[in-house]
Amino acid sequence: MYQHDQAMRRHFREAAARRGFSVAPEQEHAVERLARLAAELARPAWTFPKRPRDLYVWGPVGRGKSWLVDTFYEGLPTGRKRRLHFHDFFRRLHDGVSGPAARHDGQSAVDSALDGLIGDSRVLVFDEFHAHDAGDAMLIARLFRTLLDRRITLVTTSNYPPAGLMPDPLYHHLFEPTIRLIEERMDVLDVTGPVDFRMVAAPRSPSGGGRRFSTGLCLAPGAGAERALGLTVPASGEATGVQAHLRQLPARAVRGELVWFDFDVLCETATGVPDYLTLAERFTTLVLDGVPPLAEASADGRQRFANLVDVACDRDLRLVLIGSDPLADLPAGHSLMRDLDRTASRLAMLQRPERV
Repeated sequence: MYQHDQAMRRHFREAAARRGFSVAPEQEHAVERLARLAAELARPAWTFPKRPRDLYVWGPVGRGKSWLVDTFYEGLPTGRKRRLHFHDFFRRLHDGVSGPAARHDGQSAVDSALDGLIGDSRVLVFDEFHAHDAGDAMLIARLFRTLLDRRITLVTTSNYPPAGLMPDPLYHHLFEPTIRLIEERMDVLDVTGPVDFRMVAAPRSPSGGGRRFSTGLCLAPGAGAERALGLTVPASGEATGVQAHLRQLPARAVRGELVWFDFDVLCETATGVPDYLTLAERFTTLVLDGVPPLAEASADGRQRFANLVDVACDRDLRLVLIGSDPLADLPAGHSLMRDLDRTASRLAMLQRPERV
């Protein structure tokens, strides 16, 4: 057990060094706990009468939660493990529960859908767990109870402490039993620290490389777009339909692995996370044109934009925004939409070769 514990600690140090930084003091206790979990998982199940405790890692945006659990995941032996962004997982779960392939033979629809999603995995890693939609509250509650009752170790990240889930006071009481379950059955790790690492310049990795998302751009319309990545404004003849989740969306252009949309198409019509995930499976670069200040968009448009940024970051799309600074002229308190701090943090990762 000690050997596996030390190996995971070394893996964290080496992973940080490859990216040109060191583990922050606020992350040290999470590294220690994840290393201990790796050692527990390395033991044969028959030697461990109780399965390892599940982990809930939370903190504000940009504190390295995703890096912590992703590094842990990469350091585990291959096989019998699964890592999913919660947007993606919940989309698949919802399809499995309500879609045409859902089982109706007495087995719980949630159980059946989970069987297809996680198979015989012993470890499941969720990134960015949240609960906002009252309509989804009961399905999420059933999901968590089912996962915690199985012999599977769950590791999840969130921007919220358990008590902060389902923050709408009208519906918070519906989620309180799930909050109690999380607090009873999971070890809650707070990695809150003073620095949003996405807001500071990241040191260059000695080995080079990097993520496509952080090579994305935020541009004023016109010449800036033409110079960036060799882009040229689409001609009218390039317009084409692109298949999303259950619909076709009108794109201004498709150029190999690049797709170009207007903001109104992706964010001001009835699109959703399943559509963005479908696009992410086909394209590596997404250009969004006509981006307004979010204060001028509809409430649904703002939330769709935030969801699109989440998917682009998680799926490592190069995201190019053309238009106004989406965060300009926000009212005091930034109460326009949920999780605006996460959206702002992620947009800070985009390059701004021109003032927008």
